[in-house]
Amino acid sequence: MSETDIMLDANKQYASTYPGPMDLRPSRKVAVVTCMDSRLRVFGLLGLELGDAHIIRNAGGVVTDDIIRSVTISQRMLGTEEIILIHHTNCGLSTFSEDEFDDLLMSETGARAHWKAESFKDVDASVRESIRRIAQSPFIEHKNVRGFVADVDTGLLREVLPA
Repeated sequence: MSETDIMLDANKQYASTYPGPMDLRPSRKVAVVTCMDSRLRVFGLLGLELGDAHIIRNAGGVVTDDIIRSVTISQRMLGTEEIILIHHTNCGLSTFSEDEFDDLLMSETGARAHWKAESFKDVDASVRESIRRIAQSPFIEHKNVRGFVADVDTGLLREVLPA
């Protein structure tokens, strides 16, 4: 049995207790931008329930053009007014450099990506850069953004203040 088949079986159990239709707009008017890391249980980490917030995930939780796009839609079309950024300790993006990743892609595929991995060594600096990108975007209407680092060993959040 494949992992997908196992997950489909689990979905049947999940669907049996699913609360049913909910409002399209997040009830707490919050968009959370965070890493795709499987150790981050975002709903538990922030005390959220289904329908409370938009959860937008990518590698590292870094603010990229696609995150700007998603947050802009979240705000302008679906009513969110706050942004929470969550990066974390022991992130995979801190384990390699841009050059290493670029060289790997070139050697394995024969091509260079048109995007950057956004790797980093200093997680706080990465959070600050993401805050800066939100603040400078003309598309993001509500600049009410706060950034945090989640400790993957303890589950605690630590706030990172802008520079």
